[in-house]
Amino acid sequence: MASFNLKINGKSRSVNADEDTPLLWVLRDELNLVGTKFGCGIGQCGACTVHVDGVATRSCLLPASRLTDSEITTIEGLATKELHPVQEAWKTLDVPQCGYCQAGQIMTATSFLKQNPAPNNDEIRNAMHGNLCRCASYNRIEKAVALAAKKLS
Repeated sequence: MASFNLKINGKSRSVNADEDTPLLWVLRDELNLVGTKFGCGIGQCGACTVHVDGVATRSCLLPASRLTDSEITTIEGLATKELHPVQEAWKTLDVPQCGYCQAGQIMTATSFLKQNPAPNNDEIRNAMHGNLCRCASYNRIEKAVALAAKKLS
């Protein structure tokens, strides 16, 4: 077991975990940040997406011990006093059905919109295609990303 510090949602957190423990399990099991979900464990579904230095990253694939110099943001740290505009758009358009994938969807969308603040529908679809939704609410997700882009501009 190794001991190391991670900067998560703006706070330094001390962690005791094996060096190869994926960030997903450190977040959920060690730090009780359970908004990040386990979906597939092989980086294919997007349910575990968090931001590492502002970039959408699959936390199930990344050993937490490699992130000691990184800024990690989870769904719990996305909003400050008010919901993030992407979260507001999700709420406005009533995107979630079961909700399981939504944290990963939102984290992917916020990272994407930082890099492309005025996307067209094809760009949104392409950016979000790696996040699977068991309930198939893809049309509402696409509309919510477009709405969030308007709110952010």
